Amino acid sequence: MTAILGISAFYHDSAAALLVDGRMVAAAQEERFSRRKHDSRFPQHAIDYCLREAGLTTAEIDHVAFYEKPWLKFERLLETYLAFAPRGFVPFVKAMPSWLKQKLFTGRIIRRGLPGGWRGRIIWPAHHESHAASAFFPSPFDRAAIMTLDGVGEWATATLGIGEGNRIRLTHEMRFPHSLGLLYSAFTSYCGFKVDSGEYKLMGLAPYGSPRYVDRIREHLIDLKEDGSFRLDLSYFRYTHGLVMTSPKFHQLFGGPPRRGESELTEHHMDLAASIQKVTEEVVLRCARFVHQQTQAESLCLAGGVALNCVANGRLLREGPFRRIWIQPAAGDAGGALGAAWFVWHQLLGRPRGAYEPDVEQPDAQCGSRLGPGIDDEQAARSLREANAVFETLPDSRTLVERTAAALEAGKVVGWVQGRMEFGPRALGGRSILGDPRSPKMQSDMNLKIKFRESFRPFAPVVKAERTQDWFAFPEHHDSPYMLIVGSIAASRRLAVDDQATGLARLAVARSEIPAVTHVDDSARLQTVDRQRSPLLHDLLTEFESRTGCPVLINTSFNVRGEPIVCDAVDAYRCFRASHIDVLVVGRHWLEREAQPPLSEAERKAHLAKFDLD
Repeated sequence: MTAILGISAFYHDSAAALLVDGRMVAAAQEERFSRRKHDSRFPQHAIDYCLREAGLTTAEIDHVAFYEKPWLKFERLLETYLAFAPRGFVPFVKAMPSWLKQKLFTGRIIRRGLPGGWRGRIIWPAHHESHAASAFFPSPFDRAAIMTLDGVGEWATATLGIGEGNRIRLTHEMRFPHSLGLLYSAFTSYCGFKVDSGEYKLMGLAPYGSPRYVDRIREHLIDLKEDGSFRLDLSYFRYTHGLVMTSPKFHQLFGGPPRRGESELTEHHMDLAASIQKVTEEVVLRCARFVHQQTQAESLCLAGGVALNCVANGRLLREGPFRRIWIQPAAGDAGGALGAAWFVWHQLLGRPRGAYEPDVEQPDAQCGSRLGPGIDDEQAARSLREANAVFETLPDSRTLVERTAAALEAGKVVGWVQGRMEFGPRALGGRSILGDPRSPKMQSDMNLKIKFRESFRPFAPVVKAERTQDWFAFPEHHDSPYMLIVGSIAASRRLAVDDQATGLARLAVARSEIPAVTHVDDSARLQTVDRQRSPLLHDLLTEFESRTGCPVLINTSFNVRGEPIVCDAVDAYRCFRASHIDVLVVGRHWLEREAQPPLSEAERKAHLAKFDLD
C-alpha cells in the first residue's frame, strides 16, 4: 500500500486530500469543519478526517506533498516590493508577520500538525503543476491539452501544456503581474464585491448588462495577443504594491470611485460586469485555440480559479476547438491538495493510470467529488436528539424519495443531506437545498428568505442526464456532472416574452417553463445526473418528473450567505432553523419546520452573526 497526503494551506481554502494506491479516498476543505468560510489556516481538521476515513495513522503515510513552493512565492513578494519601492512598503509590512510566523516554516508546521509527527521528506510541486495534475490525472482522457488560469501561484498566473498517460508537461506560462484572475478580481473589487469570493457574483451580474466597456478595457488595460498572452497596463492597478486592487486612474477611466459593498447596483456596474466577462471569455478562447494548435489534442483539461467561470467554460465548449473538456470541480487552491497527491503518484513515482478507450465516454477518477464525510443514520439521529430536534425516521429510500418529491411539488424548499460531502465549491446533491424550478417566485424567495443573498443571483438546475437535451441546448456527447458549464434553455421550453425591462427589473420576467433556473439571458449553470453516479438524486428527479412532467430541480448549496456549506447533521439543523427552509432530510430522517421548537429571534441572529454577510 502507498498512501500520499496532499495539503494546500495559508492562502485561500486550505484543504487536505488522501490518495491510497492511486485512488482518492478522502478530501475536504478546512472551512467545512471550522465553520469559517474560506479558512486558510493549516487544515488540521481536514487532515484528521482524511486519516480517519482511510483508517490510517501518520506512520502509514508514505509521502506528504504541499501544493506549491513557499520560498519561491516569498521571492516573488520580495522582488515585487523592490520593484515598486517605496510604494509597496505598507502591504509588504502587513504581509511579513504571516510569512515570518508560518509560511516560511510550512514544512515545520506540517510535521507538527500530523498526529505523531512526520519524519519523511515533504514534496513541493509548483502551484501550477498541482493545478495541472488536478486537471489531467483524474480526467477521463488518456491524452489532453492542459490549461491553468488563476490569480498567481509562485510567479506563474497561467500555464499551458499537455498530458499523456501518466505524465504532464507544461510548455508555456504567463507570469505575475500580468494575470487574468487578478484582472477579473480588480473588476470584482471595483463593483463592490470581495476579492477571492465575489467573482462568481460578478459573473452572475454580467447578463443584466451590456458589454459597452469592452473596447475601453482593450484599449487601456490589456494588450491581448492572438495566442491569448497579454500584458496589463499596471498604472491602472494597485495589487502589486497597494492594499486595494485598482488605482485612481482606473476609477477615472470608468467614471468614479469603487462601489461600496451593499450599496445600490446600477446599470453601470452591470455593464462593467458584462464587459470584463466578455474580455475574460476572449482570453480563455484564444489560449484554448493556441494550446490546441500546439498539441492537436481532441480534449482539454482545466484548473485554477478562472476555470470556475462556468460562463466562459460554456462558450469554450460551444466555440472552442476541443471536442470535450473536463474541469477540476475544486479548481481553486483547495484542489491543489488533490493535484499535489496525484502529481507524486503519477509524475514522480511513475505509477500508471487506468486503461482508456478514446471513443467511449468513461467516468473520471474524481469519484463524483463526493470525497468528504458521509452521513451515518445512527450518528445523525443521536446528533439530532441532542439538539432537541423533532424528526421522523423513514423506513426506506423509496418512501424518502416519494415524500421529498411530494413536498417539492407542493412548493416547499428542502434541505437535502445525503451520502458523502462534496469537495469543491459546488453542492452536487450531497449537501444541497432543492426547490421546484417551475415556480416564478422561487428564485427571489430562495435568495432573500433562505440564502440571505443578493436577489440577482441565479440558481442552477439539476437534470436527469438522459433528459438533458429535452430541456437544455447542450452537446449530446458531453455531460456536466460538476455544475461547471453554462448552457442555454432549449428553445422548445422558452416562453415568448416582450422584455422591455432593464437592470434588475428583468428578474420579474418569466422566460421559460422553468423560470427559477433561467437567467435573464436564457442561460443556466447545468448539473447533469446519471443513476450510476448519483442513484438517490436520480430517483428523486425521476419521481418528481412522474408527478410534474419536469425532470429538473433547483440545486443550490446548503448554506446561508457567508457560511460554509454544511458538513454534518448538526450544521444542517442549525442552518435549517436559522433560515426559512421548509423540510430537512438528513439521511432517512425527516424534519418539518413547523414541528421544531421555536427559535427566538436572538438565536437566529446569533447564528447568522457568526458569518460575514458583507
